[in-house]
Amino acid sequence: MLAWTPVIEPSATDLQRLREEDDRRPFVLVQLLRFVEGGREAYVKYSAAALPLLRPLGAQLLYAGQRIEPLGDPSQAWDAVVVVRYPNRSAYLRMLEDPAFTAIAPQRRAALRDAVYMIMDDWPGR
Repeated sequence: MLAWTPVIEPSATDLQRLREEDDRRPFVLVQLLRFVEGGREAYVKYSAAALPLLRPLGAQLLYAGQRIEPLGDPSQAWDAVVVVRYPNRSAYLRMLEDPAFTAIAPQRRAALRDAVYMIMDDWPGR
């Protein structure tokens, strides 16, 4: 059985792969988040500072919210979900390199215990 290693942010290898595989098409980034004790409040503050960085990139926050209660196995529950549509992968990468983002990134890291990042494409015909 594989051991789960918590992830707080994408690795340099993951980001390099995104850069190399940029098809210049829009995508949605789904983030599943687990907070440290007191992390929700810290993450909300980080989010308020990060939101203005999305607009100049052509990115849009589609959803951000917290879990009320899990259905099914509570050990599989996440604390929050954030969904952002980016115009392309390079826009996302530019945001990560923006000095304004790097200044607030430590707040994000300190708030999280675990995270999953899923890059989603629209289904054909949508």
